[in-house]
Amino acid sequence: MSQFQCKYCGNSASSISSLTAGNCSRHPLGSNSGKHSLYEGSEKTKYSCKYCGGTASNISSLTGSSCSRHPNSANKGRHEPAL
Repeated sequence: MSQFQCKYCGNSASSISSLTAGNCSRHPLGSNSGKHSLYEGSEKTKYSCKYCGGTASNISSLTGSSCSRHPNSANKGRHEPAL
């Protein structure tokens, strides 16, 4: 069965509608200020940040810290997984 993941926090759900119905703790607008957003890439063994190239074994670990090359300025946003 497929699992759908949030690109901001790595939360997973069995359907897109159930994923996007919940608030996201790592949303760019602030904790729980927006809904989960679908990660549209494929499931991988390693995820890379599209801004700096940092890697992690899952989206949750990747997005758990600030990105030094984020477009909003250094450390003003979290890593974001590349597709």
